[in-house]
Amino acid sequence: MITTAQRNFLVNHAVDQLTESVIKDNGSDLTSALKTVYDSKVYRLLQDNEGELYTQSPSYLYELLRQEIQ
Repeated sequence: MITTAQRNFLVNHAVDQLTESVIKDNGSDLTSALKTVYDSKVYRLLQDNEGELYTQSPSYLYELLRQEIQ
């Protein structure tokens, strides 16, 4: 069983990685990249305890995000 602190760490790490990838691939500034991530369906799914999407690799999560924003 994963603790709330561990889950929060994994979600925060995923957000960091997603934000960096958006900046790198789209040339976005930090504010725009964070808005893209936080407004996404991927972020909402990361918040879902039952779905456990937060356990997936950052590259997989970014692929989902990339598909969503295209």
